[in-house]
Amino acid sequence: MMLDLLGGFGEKGRTSLAVRSGSTLILLDIGIKVGASGAEYYPALEGPVDDIDAVFVSHAHEDHVGALSWLLARGYAGPIFMTAETRGEAPATLAAYAEPGDFSRFPLPEDRIELFEPGDTLTSGNLVVSTGRSGHVVGGVWFAVDDGESRIAYSADVVPDSNVFVMDTIPHCDLLVFDASYGADPVPGAVRAREISEWVARHPRGCLLPTPLSGRSLELIAALPGPFAIHAGMRSSLEAQMDAGASLLPGVSGFLRRRLREAADWADGEPLPALPLLADDGMGEAGPSSRLLPRAGEAGYPVLLTGHLPPGSPGQLLNKAGRADWIRMPTHPTLSGNVGIWEKAGRPTALSHSCGPDLLGDLKSHIPSLLTQCRTGHRVTVGQGSKK
Repeated sequence: MMLDLLGGFGEKGRTSLAVRSGSTLILLDIGIKVGASGAEYYPALEGPVDDIDAVFVSHAHEDHVGALSWLLARGYAGPIFMTAETRGEAPATLAAYAEPGDFSRFPLPEDRIELFEPGDTLTSGNLVVSTGRSGHVVGGVWFAVDDGESRIAYSADVVPDSNVFVMDTIPHCDLLVFDASYGADPVPGAVRAREISEWVARHPRGCLLPTPLSGRSLELIAALPGPFAIHAGMRSSLEAQMDAGASLLPGVSGFLRRRLREAADWADGEPLPALPLLADDGMGEAGPSSRLLPRAGEAGYPVLLTGHLPPGSPGQLLNKAGRADWIRMPTHPTLSGNVGIWEKAGRPTALSHSCGPDLLGDLKSHIPSLLTQCRTGHRVTVGQGSKK
């Protein structure tokens, strides 16, 4: 098998891999890069797209599905594999992050979506694609691709030690492509959750918590120390996520539903509440938080950012100006999680996605088989460790 690194290698964003074996070619994810422009906003996919047999989408966050309308606009006409939850969330992601002209002409093509459930095994040509729950969001998955001679495993975004979601074990493989969003950060999620709870408790007159609609919102709700409010537009999606019992750890669904029933609804135009207020998205690029971040900054309403802040994003600019704090809520693996994934996969040759070059050297000291030189645009031949 050959793996073309189309995005997300030596960088955060536009995550996309092309896997080729014989005459079969598939794409794993097709994301955009927030903060970039022009060609760097999209995967480094050159030439015609007629030979792509299938696209597999791990989940509906913008750095994994945001370039789908762009791919359709370039002529891709094949099947798109995703879970029902990803299908439900992808249109809103594309509306926020796709080029408007592409999205208006090429919205999510419902008639070409091939639905599967986490744990299903899929096929495309001579490739067998197994799946498992990611622990990152409801309906999110990892992929393992086998051509009968070798196997690559692509984690997409995973959380091995989530307090909310279940992650299935990634199988033994010849090449592991893992989520290195946090580099070698050793601080476990439970510690970060406690830090966030303590920060919120220190702001009893209210604060703003920008958050992605799926995934991290549930982690934050579980961590909050007392009553809270949500933007009213989030409620139906949060309820649906909490009802997806197979994706959640035992007992978590009922706990989260009780917390959500007690949460206050907040709508645009109302006074900022004397409560922690969750509003999507997490960077201030889209959704209610794109309107709330400037309002909070002007009003001196405390803001806590808890995820990735691309350069130039509203959240990053507010943090840089000293008007927003930042504490990471882990929704990707910390160091112990990635070492555990690699060991359970048989200590294979490894690539990391969603990580800048400056963090890879430290990570390699813990995962010796990591190919730190690989970047977007490179090609890896599985089993030989060579690249072009």
